[in-house]
Amino acid sequence: MSRKTKYLISMGELKRKDNSLVFKNDKGNNYIPIENTREIYCMNEISINTKLLDFIGKSGIVIHFFNYYNNYSGTFYPKEYLLSGKLLVEQVNAYNQKRNTIAKAIVAGIGDNIHEVLYHYYRHEKIELKPYLDWLKEDTKNLLDKADNIKEILSVEGEIWKRFYDSFKIFLNEDFIMNKRVKRPPDNPINALISFGNSLLYTKTITEIYNTHLNPTISFLHEPSEGRFSLALDISEVFKPVVVYRTIFDLANRNVLKVNEHFEKKLNYCILNEKGRNIFIKAFEERLQSSFKHPTLKRKTTLQTAIRLDCYKLIKYIVEDKEFSPFKLKEMV
Repeated sequence: MSRKTKYLISMGELKRKDNSLVFKNDKGNNYIPIENTREIYCMNEISINTKLLDFIGKSGIVIHFFNYYNNYSGTFYPKEYLLSGKLLVEQVNAYNQKRNTIAKAIVAGIGDNIHEVLYHYYRHEKIELKPYLDWLKEDTKNLLDKADNIKEILSVEGEIWKRFYDSFKIFLNEDFIMNKRVKRPPDNPINALISFGNSLLYTKTITEIYNTHLNPTISFLHEPSEGRFSLALDISEVFKPVVVYRTIFDLANRNVLKVNEHFEKKLNYCILNEKGRNIFIKAFEERLQSSFKHPTLKRKTTLQTAIRLDCYKLIKYIVEDKEFSPFKLKEMV
């Protein structure tokens, strides 16, 4: 039985009950079987205690916390059970010796997947997207080839995202068009969706890394720093166009999410309300669990599993010097 994700949307108390978990709120008790739970998302004010955390930690369950504004607050990361001193040393060496190569592979992967997402709309008579597609196909490779340091590589990445955001006006429901990307706090519905979706994907990636031998604090594209799992930022980047943005475009263009029904707007920020959050989470999870035939494994797998597979690809490059090529949307068949 595959271990699953549990979302706790309402306020309540999460407790240990014998050898399982129980979430208590105003609707009563909701029992959560420990043996098939992989991670828990606390999307509201949830009371917990150290007795619970000790039990959760021994069970290898990761807990992610979000605040009222749908912003990621932090993660309870159990004691690592897949420790590898050898890989840690090799990962540090790779940061010192192979950082640019890995960072370029990630940025190239972002560009490839954005190209595939936009090509879908181009095929549906959005011919105005052709300049964006041509630039992604031809110019990004040249720019990355010329980039000599991490600053220049990050500059290419920034330009890719900038052009992607600019393309929204061509195919996205006009209620969700953005003027510019604003993160903290998001100031309109599209920025709210992007921030929330990116946070969900980041935390999903944290869980996947936890189940490998990689150290989550040693990253390559993003600068390693205190207070965050920067490798999760690296690994999640190529999946953003595939998981986060395709979910957003689908919900917005099919009018499943509506600006006047599913968002709360205050003085200088905009967030999903509880109903909108539930809709987005459901669609996000469905996309993560969508299956495709893996070109190398020759069997069906899911996008969530593909995140873990990218971690394994990175390990193989670090240890065995096998080419690191992140997930590509065009490989999904």
